[in-house]
Amino acid sequence: MSNLRFKSVEEASGRKAVKVELPKERVETYYGKQVFNRQKMFEYLPKETFDSLVKAIDNREPLSREIADSVADGMKRWAIDNGARHYTHWFHPLTGSTAEKHDAFIEHDGKGGVVEKFNGKLLVQQEPDASSFPNGGIRNTFEARGYSAWDISSPAFIIDNTLCIPTVFISYTGESLDYKTPLLRALNSVDKAATRVARYFNPAVNHVQTYLGWEQEYFLVDEALFAARPDLVMTGRTLMGHESAKNQQLEDHYFGSIPSRVEAFMLDLETECHKLGIPAKTRHNEVAPNQFELAPVFEECNLANDHNLLLMSVMEEVAKRHNFRVLLHEKPFAGINGSGKHNNWSLGTDKGEMLFAPGKNSKDNLRFIAFVANVMAAVHRHNALLKASIMNATNAHRLGANEAPPAIISMFLGSQLSAILEAVENSEGNEKIMVKGKEEMRLDVAQIPELMIDNTDRNRTSPFAFTGNRFEYRAVGSSANCASALIALNAAVAAQLDDFADKVDARISNGEELDKAILSEVRVLVKASKAIHFDGNGYSEEWKEEAARRGLDTETSAPLMYDAYMLPSSIEMFDKAGVFSKKEIEARNEVKWEMYTKKIQIESRVLGDLAINHIIPAAIRYQSLLLDNVYKIKELFKGDKSDRIAAQDLASIESISEHISEIKSGVAAMVDARRKANRIESEREKSIAYHDDVAPKMETIRYHIDKLELMVDNEIWPLPKYRELLFIR
Repeated sequence: MSNLRFKSVEEASGRKAVKVELPKERVETYYGKQVFNRQKMFEYLPKETFDSLVKAIDNREPLSREIADSVADGMKRWAIDNGARHYTHWFHPLTGSTAEKHDAFIEHDGKGGVVEKFNGKLLVQQEPDASSFPNGGIRNTFEARGYSAWDISSPAFIIDNTLCIPTVFISYTGESLDYKTPLLRALNSVDKAATRVARYFNPAVNHVQTYLGWEQEYFLVDEALFAARPDLVMTGRTLMGHESAKNQQLEDHYFGSIPSRVEAFMLDLETECHKLGIPAKTRHNEVAPNQFELAPVFEECNLANDHNLLLMSVMEEVAKRHNFRVLLHEKPFAGINGSGKHNNWSLGTDKGEMLFAPGKNSKDNLRFIAFVANVMAAVHRHNALLKASIMNATNAHRLGANEAPPAIISMFLGSQLSAILEAVENSEGNEKIMVKGKEEMRLDVAQIPELMIDNTDRNRTSPFAFTGNRFEYRAVGSSANCASALIALNAAVAAQLDDFADKVDARISNGEELDKAILSEVRVLVKASKAIHFDGNGYSEEWKEEAARRGLDTETSAPLMYDAYMLPSSIEMFDKAGVFSKKEIEARNEVKWEMYTKKIQIESRVLGDLAINHIIPAAIRYQSLLLDNVYKIKELFKGDKSDRIAAQDLASIESISEHISEIKSGVAAMVDARRKANRIESEREKSIAYHDDVAPKMETIRYHIDKLELMVDNEIWPLPKYRELLFIR
């Protein structure tokens, strides 16, 4: 294995940047080339069909089968014209990734040959095996029927030679088995609720759209070094490895010059993204060595999420062309920053009004404060649920460390917005309230001045921060499907906005003026949700204690966090928003517990194999060299002199033996804990056992392996070290 290590180091060290053949046209010419967007629809569809499809998309209306047949014919012709030979329904099962089954555009022609065929039935609906995907007990093995159904709001696209049609995935009995279905439900719910509130300020508003701008962080590792690390291959993270003498402490990687091989990869990736209609815009080095980020222009939430999932798939393929492997795990290396996927979330009306942006008059600013207060209330009430929505076995390694948000949900608002909300809270009527650095502000709508909220500082320790005209949900993990977090967030905000509108309407019915009714309810929300507001250092121990005193959820065990989905407040909220039935929530929790268990189980097995079959033999080999050296010293020197010369080797021999012994006993204890956990029938209790009993033993084993890495001869150590994985690029 050590020979493999040095061969991989030599191979990686000799690589040069791969030449990227860029399109000769400008980006605007080939952007969306592989997407059946409105331009392609207009070109390939009859005008009546085009108008009906656009109307259905814009107004969230169903599409008739007759129109679907016409769309399918045009889509097939476009796909074949662009080299497609197959089609697939592309969906998001509860694995967290994407799924697809490819079928050719052929049917029997009745004469011994075939014809190319694709009709509305094949476009709109297909039947994947619902029992072969995680379903939390909704489907038994013998109950295999499930349906994938076309999502008309997300355009079809071509990957290689396959037409990919974004779809939802539901069971035969109607329950969702994917992430897209509940995301669409949540977006529809927040559209209706937010439109209801937005109409207090502009009665012409018809729809409110949710926007998402994700920031994808990732690591790149040379493929030869990757292949020489079985833990990276099998789990996506290093299960052992002592930190490099130099890692990120010089702070010289962030925004530094992009290495030539990496820049070629980024250029190639951006080109592929633009062809697929993914608006990739920003690229840069991240904090840790060999860590990078890609961010797009904001898009409608459902489309943006589809694009992120597509990006993660495309990244892996493009990386291989450049002899890299992409690591999307939240914490692939200990001792340096992990990777997140900040979700920049905002709401906007179909009239072009951004609901989290301050305005130029009192009405716009009252609208701004009203929406911010409702988000505060939703996040406060459902802080445990929001944390559960971003938690999994991989993100658990990142949250709470000093490069990521803490495992406590709080909101950063900044000094200016905080001062304004405090003034709202303490006001009684029309008295003047001064805000430092701003014009005087009279509440009850008379004078809420033009605000410059983006002048406030930013807080990188906050998991949910106001950043000017949007909220940045920083706790989402790099490998995650954004939908998990956004389902919970949008549903919670939708339920809260509906409740707010009910209370405002009640006040108006009792004779209050509209502006006064709104501000009175805003004041109630600000007072009730103060506990969620925290602008301080989220990394501090003091904050953990303070958060507990405030009644915020401070649970650190991932399996126990999932219990938040089954809180009565969560079940009621999801039901009110029309997002999940209780049965669907219960099934998803079963999947979450099962996936947590399986990931820790796989890591445990890989660690045990590496420890016993790779690390210990290398340590024994080095120990044997030391023993041989001691025997030779004893033969050459006599008495006290030999003891003095051999003392350090003898100490190393003893230390190696102790570490080997601890590793062997640790692996045995870990295997025993795993066996006991595997006998537990309840998925919840099994995952708790893996968290409490198996995972800690892995850390103990790692500690002793990492100590051996510092002792064993470098020529003998079998696995690529951190300095090689992180600095050979």
